[in-house]
Amino acid sequence: MGLSLRVRRRGGSGSKKEIIPVTSCSEEVEITIPSQFQCPISYELMKDPVIIASGITYDRENIEKWFESGYQTCPVTNTVLTSLEQIPNHTIRRMIQGWCGSSLGGGIERIPTPRVPVTSHQVSEICGRLSAATRRGDYAACSEMVRKLKRLGKESERNRKCVKENGAGLVLCVCFDAFSENANASLLLEEIVSVLTWMLPIGSEGQSKLTTKSSFNRLVELLRNGDQNAAFVIKELLELNVAHVHALTKINGVEEAFLKSINRDTTCVYSLTSIHHMILTNQETVTRFLDLDLVNTIVEMLVDSENSVCEKALMVLNTICETKEGREKVRRNELVIPILVKKILKISEKKDLVSVMWKICKSGDGYEVEEALRLGAFKKLVVMLQVGCGEGTKEKVTELLKMMNKVMKMNGFVDRSDSSSIEFKHVKKPF
Repeated sequence: MGLSLRVRRRGGSGSKKEIIPVTSCSEEVEITIPSQFQCPISYELMKDPVIIASGITYDRENIEKWFESGYQTCPVTNTVLTSLEQIPNHTIRRMIQGWCGSSLGGGIERIPTPRVPVTSHQVSEICGRLSAATRRGDYAACSEMVRKLKRLGKESERNRKCVKENGAGLVLCVCFDAFSENANASLLLEEIVSVLTWMLPIGSEGQSKLTTKSSFNRLVELLRNGDQNAAFVIKELLELNVAHVHALTKINGVEEAFLKSINRDTTCVYSLTSIHHMILTNQETVTRFLDLDLVNTIVEMLVDSENSVCEKALMVLNTICETKEGREKVRRNELVIPILVKKILKISEKKDLVSVMWKICKSGDGYEVEEALRLGAFKKLVVMLQVGCGEGTKEKVTELLKMMNKVMKMNGFVDRSDSSSIEFKHVKKPF
């Protein structure tokens, strides 16, 4: 017996119908899907019917999930399968497509013919041809093979997994390194980087090819030209191994490339993360970034960027404040305190924000504390304690409140900001 669905007609007689579960409607039409068109796992209309070794037909997506869960049996017969191979059932697919467009199918939109997923053998063949073309230095053949891998990845997530699992990442890294010193290979290198974005993380051998002096230089050049895929790949490499950070900081003009990247695209969290790794590990890099006016660039980003970008920008600013030179640069920007106070209750991750405020208030001459008080920071920080935060952040908030309380007592400061909605019942000791 088939599965019954109700279809509500919308619009005129030529309009499409939408399959929806409804209880009553004068214009409903009940459609019964033939049982042979239903997947035995989901009982839904099959979009990509395949036959497995037991002879039973399933929808490809459902049976793949079954196998990926660790089962090696047929869900219907429970027999142990000698092979997990799936063969497209073209006969059933064509019958389903014909039924969808017929009066029996009630005008259900025709199921498109699915693309057959790539096989491990096909991926291995493409990788072999790419390796051979790389050794020959055959630019055209390499470009063709890289484009094939890119097309396969665009077709489905399953294809991407198959391509990645069959060694394509290393082959692409080797090809990138081989052409990294070729001034005319920019298009090929851009294509390789775009494919690598869904290959990462790659193994140590692939990393070694992407982090040679010539490869790193070429990645930075792509970044300088606005390639956000390059920004992502660099960020991933830096997070895999601190040695890659040291190698990157030795490249001439790398700081300028990252500044250009975040000035061009203020949503580029990849570049912000890479800058954070660089200034965290190299004092000279901090000085070079400060000379390039990184602080003012970061502060401008904080003004109206979305929260995810603000959090990364604050992470960079906090790392800059680890140095005396960095703190002085940050304090000289008149927007810093107003922006920090404004963002206290607006971003979800507050650790870096509080740390920046704490560092510049503690090392300043008192002006920063007074400015924060004037802008209503005291009550917002108390709210932070009420809501809850990490132990380290809580300690910094408490110290900030003590600094502010001291200034209020010394100067007779009166906070005139609206406090009607603020409750202090969770604060266990006065500041």
